Amino acid sequence: MSESIKKPINILQKAVHKQVSIRLKNDYEYKGKMMNIDQYMNVILTNAEEYSGGSLTANYGKLVIRGNNVLFIKIESDL
Repeated sequence: MSESIKKPINILQKAVHKQVSIRLKNDYEYKGKMMNIDQYMNVILTNAEEYSGGSLTANYGKLVIRGNNVLFIKIESDL
C-alpha cells in the first residue's frame, strides 16, 4: 500500500496563517487567523472573535487557547 497517512497535527501546522474556527468543550467558538499551533494543540489566534450560541459576544486582538479545551478546529476554505 502506498497510502500516505496524514496526521491531524501536520494538517493544522500547514494551516498556519489561515482562518479557522475553534470550538471549545464549553460550547464557545472562536474565529480568527491561526498564527501558531504546537503539538499540544495550543493555538494563538489574531483578530479573534468569540461566539456563544451563534452570536458574537467579544472581539480580541490576540488570543491564546489551551489545547486541552479544544473540541475541534475547522480550517475555513479560501473562497
